[in-house]
Amino acid sequence: MTDSGSERVSDVRTESGTVRGRWEGGVAVFRGIPYAQPPVGPLRLAPPAPALPWEGTRHADAFGESPPQSQAFGPMGGPESAAGSGDWLTVNVWTPDPGAAGLPVLVWIYGGVYLFGTSDGPTYDGTELARRGAAVVTFNYRLGAEGYGHYEGAVPNRALLDQVAALQWVRDNIAAFGGDPGRVTVFGESAGAGAIAALLAMPRANGLFHRAVAQSVPGPFYSAALAADVGTAVAAELGAAPTAAALAAATPEALRDAADAVLHKIAQYEPQWGQAARARMPFAPVVDGEVLPRSPWEALRAGQGADVTLMAGHTRDETRLFTALSGQLGLVTREEAEETLAWFAPGDAGRRAYRTGQAADDPTTLRDLVMSDWLFRMPSLHLAQAHAEGGGSTYAYELAWEATGMGGVLGACHGLDVPLVFGTLHGGIATLLLGDAPSDEAVSLSDRLGAAWTAFAATGDPGWAPYRVEERLTRVFCAEPHTAPYPEEASRLIWADHVFATLDTTPTAD
Repeated sequence: MTDSGSERVSDVRTESGTVRGRWEGGVAVFRGIPYAQPPVGPLRLAPPAPALPWEGTRHADAFGESPPQSQAFGPMGGPESAAGSGDWLTVNVWTPDPGAAGLPVLVWIYGGVYLFGTSDGPTYDGTELARRGAAVVTFNYRLGAEGYGHYEGAVPNRALLDQVAALQWVRDNIAAFGGDPGRVTVFGESAGAGAIAALLAMPRANGLFHRAVAQSVPGPFYSAALAADVGTAVAAELGAAPTAAALAAATPEALRDAADAVLHKIAQYEPQWGQAARARMPFAPVVDGEVLPRSPWEALRAGQGADVTLMAGHTRDETRLFTALSGQLGLVTREEAEETLAWFAPGDAGRRAYRTGQAADDPTTLRDLVMSDWLFRMPSLHLAQAHAEGGGSTYAYELAWEATGMGGVLGACHGLDVPLVFGTLHGGIATLLLGDAPSDEAVSLSDRLGAAWTAFAATGDPGWAPYRVEERLTRVFCAEPHTAPYPEEASRLIWADHVFATLDTTPTAD
């Protein structure tokens, strides 16, 4: 540890070279450390290559470049990087004591519909979690057509391989920051939770993490045929063949724009892509038989990942946020709700059950419920169930506390758990969800969530009873958190016999 003028700095020796971080808010922070080479030039659309060593001391005081971000979601997308060098594959570390030994490690994987996301910005700041006695790591990985696009001659699931490379960096380097490489917990939300579900099922990720927190796991995973069909559509927007060689000739931004063009007219692909198109999700992890041999639910039920302790959960009102941001609250028609039932409810019996359930009288509530169940709630529950059935130690939770931002219309919506867990209650998405001045209740709940997540990372026990197949005990986070049988029983019964199978092209595509 040294002083640079009035600034307190800290030097750490990694396997690639020395990095210099600085102390902020009582923790040492290191930003923008390469964990792999920039995936440009001959490394474009290739697996991540190990970072090159450097001489001297590298100043780790700025985030690395964000990967290309989809522009199709407006302000929800992450910030664009102006440099354009392709130096996206970097990690950031917050540690309460670089000279310590054996700190639990929390590694965050961001979400963003598999289309946008970055470790930059206030929401994923690791300061508060590090103050609780953990080393916190965030990192960037390739997205969209760059990371999940499926093309001839390109290794599949490059985004997942980036994540494996980042975890290998953690294994090899985190001890130098005070962390314990034998006590690594991955945690992520939405697409980040989908990636964690995939990592649990991937032999290449075996041994790289020991605990996992999957927050709002999305259900869609794609077959190689469906992913290749999407890749062909993206290539067609560029007038190119759907091959790695042809698409690597386009800039990353051009490839991103081609994927956005497909997204803007995705309704025309519904006959061949089915639910993937209807849900406006052109990309997801690909069950390719190589990088990802089978779906997470199938793999975990068979015992894969049983040596990893899993905490899985969701928010109560997952898709309310999307309905509110699209200006559709209270405006969904009965016909639109019926369309959603037809597309996403599990069979005729499921549709009948929804039509006679508590949400049946309000089309907006009904559509939100069906989409919340299909997209996040039931995939998360089924992941916990599959892990428990496969012999793993499992915990479950639901966030039922309601957001106070936007006039209180959001309920316990998608993404609300993220600023509460990180303790980043000001700026970014927190202002939208919690308002300019978070309530005392929000601060208290954030403290409870942060304590549970760090306790889980430290000991494997978040502080409540495990989830077991028979009792299904679940921690419900509300004004007065409590543990009870899984609270969304009506939905659980509707989906009890459903299998979250890999999505494929539909027969009408021929």
